[in-house]
Amino acid sequence: MTTRLRLVDCCLGPLQGLTAELCPGLSAITGGEGRGKTLLLRLLAGEVAPAQGRIERQHGPVWYAPTDDPADDAVVATDWLAARRAAHPGWDASVAAELAQALGLDEHLPKPLYMLSRGSRRKLGLLGAAASGADLVLLDQPWAALDARSCRLVDDLLSEAAQSERSAWVVADYLLPPGLDGVPLAQHWGLGD
Repeated sequence: MTTRLRLVDCCLGPLQGLTAELCPGLSAITGGEGRGKTLLLRLLAGEVAPAQGRIERQHGPVWYAPTDDPADDAVVATDWLAARRAAHPGWDASVAAELAQALGLDEHLPKPLYMLSRGSRRKLGLLGAAASGADLVLLDQPWAALDARSCRLVDDLLSEAAQSERSAWVVADYLLPPGLDGVPLAQHWGLGD
């Protein structure tokens, strides 16, 4: 199945009259504080419905798994991943193992999430996103709280996602980093400062 998602005149909170088509590859949502970046991710994920307009969906599993939910604090990292793996039939264990090592997460996987730094929690979400095999991958501020080496890994991961002909990746942040300069975007929603 090829991922397609179309928003037609959607309105929700600060998002008004949004019409766009999301296709495979890498898309970006940029904008200032309170402009609706996370809200748009939640709309794409199906967590919230538009107040008006419609969303037409044609895709399989969606990855939208923020790692900062206090309800997950006591969950062991491996259990957090296992719960999400169960919902993603395309999960690639070799990608998960490779990224766990590359991101320096191996030693943190047996720990509950409350023991992980914000950056390590973010890395856990990135590992899951890359391994999920999801048709639609939604990432909120994936570079936040990461060291420079991990940021380069994220840039590489997203550059590769930009070439996908099957899955759509959407990243939301204030700005796109220089590491993505020249990477073609399928869609760019600029929500303003």
